[in-house]
Amino acid sequence: MPRKTRIKSVEPGSRRRITELLLAERVANLGEQGEIVRVRAGYARNYLIPHGYATIATEHNKRMVDLHRLRQVDAEKDKVKNLKSLADSISKYSVTIEANANSDGQLYGSILAADISKQLKAANFAVEPGHIKLDGPLKETGMFSVRIDLGFSVETEAKVWVVPKAADAK
Repeated sequence: MPRKTRIKSVEPGSRRRITELLLAERVANLGEQGEIVRVRAGYARNYLIPHGYATIATEHNKRMVDLHRLRQVDAEKDKVKNLKSLADSISKYSVTIEANANSDGQLYGSILAADISKQLKAANFAVEPGHIKLDGPLKETGMFSVRIDLGFSVETEAKVWVVPKAADAK
């Protein structure tokens, strides 16, 4: 039989029993994961703890959350470092996309972020269509500078060459 944990009142002598909890998950209108919040004992006992949204804020739990945050910060630094090297590589690479075009250079279709992402993935760059920020679809041949937002405030630009297909050039 599991041992019952007694929720102690933080404010002795008060009619309202308040307790400190450590949030295990984000709870709307209360706080984010890892935050220490003060709530009424009944809310903690009847809702937050049984549903696994929170745990009692012991010193051990607080230390564990701090260690977890440090590990997350280190992991984020590594990810930013990798994204910066990816951004540097992408900025030195130019994408060439062949498309059907008329003699004036107008495309019969258009080039979208998915098309650019497909070409970058073929060159072993992990760039999703959502990372590519276009003002609108590319509808003519030529060289375009496309902004790529990789996240974590890492941005770069890639050169995209839109050229007519070889059969159209003749």
